[in-house]
Amino acid sequence: MAIQRTFSIIKPDATRRNLTGKINAKFEEAGLRVVAQKRIHLSKAQAGEFYKVHAERPFYDELCEFMASAPIVAQVLEGEDAIAKNREVMGATNPADADAGTIRAEFAESVGENSVHGSDAPETAAEEIAYFFSGLELVG
Repeated sequence: MAIQRTFSIIKPDATRRNLTGKINAKFEEAGLRVVAQKRIHLSKAQAGEFYKVHAERPFYDELCEFMASAPIVAQVLEGEDAIAKNREVMGATNPADADAGTIRAEFAESVGENSVHGSDAPETAAEEIAYFFSGLELVG
């Protein structure tokens, strides 16, 4: 398997509850390594730009409000098959459907406030990483 990089967000519901360390421990236990990380507070406009792929969806405004409601932790994870591994560790979007031991099964409060975001493909990962990080900040 190839070493990949993927993008991850620890969302406002999790940062409010001080879960950053517990969530990152799950990534690290799965063999992923944090190679870039920053805690930031998005504006609604910044959240809207990041999630513009969902602009026509009924949950878009609510999502942007939520993502701007408190700080997030934006990060780049690296490891073997990192995109699939990250998604496996996160669990299903709906925490009721997430496997035991996954981040969403343990920490998500609802489908909307599900603690983490992760890229779904190499192209998406590249775009999302570039939205938040310059090449100088990726320090694998």
